[in-house]
Amino acid sequence: MDLDVAGRCVLLVGDGDVLAPQALSLLSAGAELTVAAPQVPASIEDLADRGRLTWTTAQWTVSDVRAADLVVASDADEALRSCCAAERVWLSTPRTGSVRRPRTTRGSVTLVGGGPGDPGLLTVAGLDALRAADVVVCDRLAPLAALDGLDAEVVDVAKVPRGRSTSQEAINALLVERARAGQHVVRLKGGDGYVFGRAGEEAIACAEAGIDVRVVPGLSSAVAGPALAGVPLTHRGVSQGFSVVSGHVPPGHPASTVDYGALARSGTTIVLLMAVATLPAILDALEGGGLAPGTPAATIADAGLPSQRVVRSTVRDLARVVAEAGLGAPAITVVGDVVAVDPLRAGAQPDEVPWPAVTTELDGVERAG
Repeated sequence: MDLDVAGRCVLLVGDGDVLAPQALSLLSAGAELTVAAPQVPASIEDLADRGRLTWTTAQWTVSDVRAADLVVASDADEALRSCCAAERVWLSTPRTGSVRRPRTTRGSVTLVGGGPGDPGLLTVAGLDALRAADVVVCDRLAPLAALDGLDAEVVDVAKVPRGRSTSQEAINALLVERARAGQHVVRLKGGDGYVFGRAGEEAIACAEAGIDVRVVPGLSSAVAGPALAGVPLTHRGVSQGFSVVSGHVPPGHPASTVDYGALARSGTTIVLLMAVATLPAILDALEGGGLAPGTPAATIADAGLPSQRVVRSTVRDLARVVAEAGLGAPAITVVGDVVAVDPLRAGAQPDEVPWPAVTTELDGVERAG
């Protein structure tokens, strides 16, 4: 989206999976977005539930147009054009693609890690794969704004926590089916697909079906999220390593394979993914395993997106601070003395940062200390 929409009220009208790339592009540009569509992809519904946009389930109305500074509609009908003209509201009708490429006789699948959400953090190889795709199968944490205007069909297979979800088996089958039809399929997901992204399962399913598979690694949110929040996972004299674990199940759960006692005594920075709901139990287990309750800790929500938020506290108090701040998934938690090392604060030393610190906004005026 090339228009300057920062701080502007934008009404997005349309249907289909093209809505998600358009919405993310507008949000990334700073728009205050309302989507008017009876049905939307799961990614749009998730953004609405997280308060990043407003979704009205009815068709657009004159009041919707009147309240907007700009209306965006790829397929604007005459009624919408006339309404925008009557209300003196700008109407943008972006192209969603150009001439379709010829289908190849042999399809393939490319598994692309898209990074933590900012399309600027997508690799060059990943962007090249998207530009060559016939169909893009994506989830809610992928950099969907990168799809805006590309010549490819977009299939949303978002897995929304406690919401709309597509099974992994169905995703595997979709990749194989489309590739067997001669299409070049790109599976686009957030972060790196081989770091808790289940790309390995997708690669196996395609290989077993005789489908050519290529992997384009992505920037894992486990590393990128802390960096964007000013937290180095290693720092000379502070930490010599880091451990990344999934917190999708709590300590003691039959499905948990993490030894939190050993983790607490490891001396490494601890990075927790998918651990919003289980954070209190995990921090209790780390403290019970010997980690000092005053150890610095931080949670980064929506890493790499305009809505990114960061809270900093201690192992003893972080779960409470996160709950009070209303942070939700997706979020990354970092535990260790490196949280007190903020290279973005010129001249700061680890022992100069007070704990517990206040809730902070990455782009706001409040910062720790």
